Amino acid sequence: MAYVACVDTGSTFTKAAAVAVGGADAGRLLATASVPTTVGAGQDVLTGLDAAVASLVRDVGAEPIEVRACSSAGGGLRLAVVGHERVVTAEAGARVGLSAGAKVVHVSSGRLDRAALDALKADRPDVVLLVGGTDGGDAEVLLHNAARLATSGPRVPYVVAGNVDARDEVVALLVARRRTVVACANVLPRIGVLDALPARAAIREVFVHHVIGGKGFTKGPRFARLVRGATPDLVLAGVELLADSGVGDVLLVDVGGATTDVYSALTPDAEEASLHREVVEVMWRGRTVEGDLGMRWSATGVVDAALAEKLLPPGADADRLRAAAALRHDDPAWLPSSATDRADEALIARLALTVALRRHARPASTVEGRTPGRDLSHVSLVVASGGVFRHADQAALADVLAPVTTDHAGGWRVPSSPRVTVDRRYVVAAAGLLADDHPDAAAVLLREALVVV
Repeated sequence: MAYVACVDTGSTFTKAAAVAVGGADAGRLLATASVPTTVGAGQDVLTGLDAAVASLVRDVGAEPIEVRACSSAGGGLRLAVVGHERVVTAEAGARVGLSAGAKVVHVSSGRLDRAALDALKADRPDVVLLVGGTDGGDAEVLLHNAARLATSGPRVPYVVAGNVDARDEVVALLVARRRTVVACANVLPRIGVLDALPARAAIREVFVHHVIGGKGFTKGPRFARLVRGATPDLVLAGVELLADSGVGDVLLVDVGGATTDVYSALTPDAEEASLHREVVEVMWRGRTVEGDLGMRWSATGVVDAALAEKLLPPGADADRLRAAAALRHDDPAWLPSSATDRADEALIARLALTVALRRHARPASTVEGRTPGRDLSHVSLVVASGGVFRHADQAALADVLAPVTTDHAGGWRVPSSPRVTVDRRYVVAAAGLLADDHPDAAAVLLREALVVV
C-alpha cells in the first residue's frame, strides 16, 4: 500500500505516522510510532527518525514511498524581528513569525544602535526577519538597519520583508557582507493590511535550507532534505486545513514540556477588522507560543505566571506547588506515581493552559490604544495536544480543559459548547506535512483520526 511516513522530530520524542495517499484508502492511518529522539552529545536525530520509520515499516509491512519530517528539535526556530515602529511593522513581523512556527526571541523597533545590536545578538536568533515601512513609504529606517546588520549584526540568515521599493538596496547591503538573504513581499504593504503568507514561506525556506544543518544535532544533509518546516508551522497548516474542511472555527492547545502553544483558525469578523485596520489587522489564523509555560523545563514559569495572574485556586499551597514545579524542572524525565503527583500535574497543566489562552486571545494595550483580542465564541472544535492530554482519563481531561470555556476573566468571549478531541496519534502535524500536495488525504486523516470525545 502506498503511504507517506510523516515524522515529527522533537527535542525529546520523535513521533511518526504512516498515512495512505493513494486510491480508496487515501488518508487512512496505517500505523504510528513514538521513540526517543536521542538529541545530545555525540548523538544524531536521525537515530530517532530512522527508528520511528523502521517501526512503521514493521507494522505496515512495506516501505514508505516517501519520508517527510518537521522539526522542533534543538529548541525549534529562534526568530528575531527588526522593524520600524513597534506598534506597526515590528508588531506585524512578530505576528508573522509566530504564524511561521518560530519562537520570537527578540523584537526591536527604530534605528539600530550599538546597544540594540548587542541586545539582538544576546538573544541568539537563528534567523532575523527585517521589516519596515509600507510599500512606497519611508525607507530610511529600513535601509539604516540593513546597513548596521550587514556590518555588525549576527551572522545568521536574514528574511527581508519590508518596503518593496527599498528591497533591492536592502538585499544588496546584506549580500555585500556575505549574509544569507531571502527576500519576499512586504508583511505590511499598507497600513491595516497584514500579508503573512510570503514571509511565512520565506521563513520556512530559511529554516529548511539554512538553519537545520547548523543546529549541530545531525551530520550530513539527509535530515535537512527530509524536513519540510518547523513543527509549529506544519501544525498550523493542519489546523487551517481542519477549519477549511467544514468543522467551523478551530482552537488547538498544546501543553508541552518546554512551551505551551495555542493555535486558532477563526472566521474573519468584517466589522471588527474594519474598526482596527489603522494599526495591524487581526490575524484570524495564527499561533502564540509561551516559552515560560510547560510541564517540565518551564514548570516553574507556570507557577510564577499563575501567581501574577492570581489564578491559584482557594486553598492551594503556593510553596508546595513551587516545589512540585521545581521537581519537574530539575528532572524532565520524572513521571507522577501517586494521586498527589497526578493532582499537581493536572493543576500545573490547567494553569499553563489558562495563562497561554489569556495571552493568545485577550486584548492588548499599545501606544496607539487597545488592540482587539481574538473572539473565540464561535469556536466549534477544540483540539488538545500534548502528553498531559493523551494520558488523561475523561475526568482529568475535562478538568484541565475547563478554562477554555470558563475563564471569563481573560477579557475575551470564550467558546460556549465546543466539541473536544485529543490528538492522541499525532495526526495534526502529519496532516500539515501532507496538506500541499495530498490535501484530500490530509483532510480524511483529520476527520477519521481526531475522534470527538
